Amino acid sequence: MDETTKKAVTQRLASTAGHIKGIARMVDEDTYCIDVIRQIQAVQAALNKVSTMILDNHLHTCVMTAVQGEDPEERERVLQEITSVFEVTGKL
Repeated sequence: MDETTKKAVTQRLASTAGHIKGIARMVDEDTYCIDVIRQIQAVQAALNKVSTMILDNHLHTCVMTAVQGEDPEERERVLQEITSVFEVTGKL
């Protein structure tokens, strides 16, 4: 992962961790359920953004290297790896 992406991802994850602690406090304080759900959805959106940032970096580094390389098995392995991530998450 390049340093710019790593820094941005680390900052977003730290922020998300803070939000999760806030959600735990909300639950402890018996906050209205819909408000808790909204905060959970905000954290999920933040994690989706982090995932997108990491995927973008991966596509522009590891995948580009494999696609431009001479090894067809490595190209196929990298492409299958990406496909498998989306199969596991149910997004493909």
